[in-house]
Formats: sequence, C-alpha cells, structure tokens
Amino acid sequence: MEKWWFLALLLLIANPTEAGFNVGGGVGVNVGPVGGGGGVWIGGGINGNGNPPFSSGSSPSGLDRAFTALQAWKSAISDDPSKVLDSWAGPNVCSYTGVFCSPDSQEVAGIDLNHANLKGNLVQELSFLSQLSLLHLNSNRFSGQIPESLRDLTALQELDLSNNNFSGSFPTVTLQIPNLIYLDLRFNSFSGTIPDDLFNRKLDAIFLNNNNFEGQIPESLGNSQASVINFANNQLSGNLPASFGFMGTKLKEVLFLNNRLTGCIPEGVGIFTDIKVFDASHNSLMGHLPDTISCLEDIEVLNLAHNNLSGVLPDLVCSLKSLVNLTVAYNFFSGFSQECTKLFHRNVGFDFSLNCIPGWNMQRPDPECSLIPGGGLNCLRIPGSKPLVCGSLYTSSSASSP
Repeated sequence: MEKWWFLALLLLIANPTEAGFNVGGGVGVNVGPVGGGGGVWIGGGINGNGNPPFSSGSSPSGLDRAFTALQAWKSAISDDPSKVLDSWAGPNVCSYTGVFCSPDSQEVAGIDLNHANLKGNLVQELSFLSQLSLLHLNSNRFSGQIPESLRDLTALQELDLSNNNFSGSFPTVTLQIPNLIYLDLRFNSFSGTIPDDLFNRKLDAIFLNNNNFEGQIPESLGNSQASVINFANNQLSGNLPASFGFMGTKLKEVLFLNNRLTGCIPEGVGIFTDIKVFDASHNSLMGHLPDTISCLEDIEVLNLAHNNLSGVLPDLVCSLKSLVNLTVAYNFFSGFSQECTKLFHRNVGFDFSLNCIPGWNMQRPDPECSLIPGGGLNCLRIPGSKPLVCGSLYTSSSASSP
C-alpha cells in the first residue's frame, strides 16, 4: 500500500512554488480501512485555492480538451449544494477547485472531489483527460453507468468511486484501464458476481466492501498481486477459494467478514503469506482450524467470530507472536490449550465467549453444544505440529542454498 501515496507525489516536483504549481495545502494520505471514502489526496482537495494560470509554455490542445471534458461533466451535475463547481468557469482549468495540473506536461493530472456532495453522472468526455493519474470521487451522490470510455485513461492509476449511488453489475471497464493499481468501489449498490479477471490485474488495493455482490469468490483470487482486499458486507457465498492460501507474501490485509461463506478454511492459509489482518467473522465457516495458520507469524488481528468452527483451539494459533487481537467468539470450540491461557498475560485481546468450552463462563448452553453444525464436515487436515514448511522460511532457505 505504500505506493498509493507515492503516486500522488509523482504529481509534485521538488519545489512546486518555483514551478508555478500551487497545491493549496500540501500532500496527505487517507487510506482508511472499512469506513467509506479513502485513498490519497493531494493539495487542498475541494478546499484548495486552485493553481495559477498555465504559463505561456503550456499546451493549448491538452488543456482545451480538458476544458471540454470538465464543462461536459459540469453540465451533468444536477446538484452542488456547497457550490464546489462555481470555480469551474473559463478556460483556465488548472484553477478549478479539485483539479490539479502537472507542471511538466501542462495537462490535468489529478481530480479530487472527495466529500463534495455532488449529485450527477460521469460522462464519456472524461476520457479526454489523457494524463489523468488519479480520480477521487468518494462521498458524493454520483449514479448511473461508469463510462466505457474510461478505458482510454491510460495514465490513470487510482480510481476511488466509494460512497456514492452507483449500482448495476461490476463495472468491468475498470479492468480495462491498463495502469490502474488502486480500485475503490465500496459503499455503493453494485450487485452480481465478481469477475474472474479482477484478480488477474496488477491491482495493489481492491475495495469491494459494502455492496451487494453475490456468488462465489473466484478461484483466480490466488493470482492477485494486491496488498489489501476487502470483501466485507456483501452477499458472497460458497467456500473460500483453495488458492487463497497460496497468494504470496504481498498480501497484508484481507477481510471476508459478514458474508455467507461456508465450508472449511483452506489448508494452505498461511503457507505463503505474511498477512497482518485476517477477518472472516460473521460467516458460516465450519470444521477445525488448519495448522498452517501457525505460519502467519506477522498476523496482528485474527477474527473468526460468529462462525460454526469447532474442535480445540490449538497452541499453534495462540502462540503466534505478533497477535494483538484474537477473536473466536460465537463458535463451537470445545477447548483451548495452555498456550491460549497465556494470551491474557501478553495483553492480547482474546475473546472466546459463547463457545462450548467446559469450566469457563459465558459459554453456550449444553443443548446447543450437543449438535455442532457441520460436525461431519471432512476438512482435509495434514497432521503434525508444523505440518508444512512455511513459505517464507522455504523461500529464505532456498535462497541460501548453494
């Protein structure tokens, strides 16, 4: 995720003042986990003072096309209660609120209208902004279709459409933007299935949470190069893809919470990953935990609450050294090991309430524990204290071999 804010810095030069580039407030980063809106912003956003008029060395053709595009877009805005677009008048598009020009190319390089509360549609003419590298529109009231012409934005690297009123199927045009690495569609009303090709792109961040996506998560998930993926608060069903356990070391955060996922947690989870946050709570996952979770040596937050998991919570999980919070409440675990009791002395948040653990308070009533959901489910489990060589250890040992 480190590269998101770096992309914004590419729009700046060492001394923006001498270059005649006014970013109206500096550079900032807002990555935000699940709450709508996020991404990177440069300059003052909708509160900036704008840029000075473009110099005599500017390219009239590029800025003229930008003027055409932005005026077409302005005409598609039906409500602007904060008068954000009042400055969008005249040919000097670099002075428009929320519009930022790159001094090297004299083209529009970024648009940040986050939290502008604009109502309207996106227009085909946005494709005229050929050097646009970021488009941040979170927390508005945009609706309608995502224009197919956005595929022509070959310089676009960050697209944030979160917290709007978009609906319909997944906007596949976003997968045709060749250099896109940050895609944020959360807090809309998109529905239907997630396309396989989403995880074959070079996206570093994928935010799909708080929509109405349904169906199974594609098996192509294992191909993803992303460092953060958020599926939370949709209607996804079926099993976690087996490929999830073999995604490589780049993935740092993955959230599956509050869907309709079933079946086992894949055996491969943890073998090739350095995940810091893994949240699969509020689903219907069943069976025992895979021993390969012990490979998650960097895991800080592990939340498996509100599922139908069972068996004994093993030492391998409770001994993870980076744990800050372990939540397994509202499952059917029948016990935990001595190592798990040490979590209280390590100042690790440990919630195991509403399980079936004898001798502990706040557990399920005995009748509920007599029939464990999915108790007959056959999850493939490889026995042993450390069943498989963890991927990071395997990689380092292979690299050191003659």
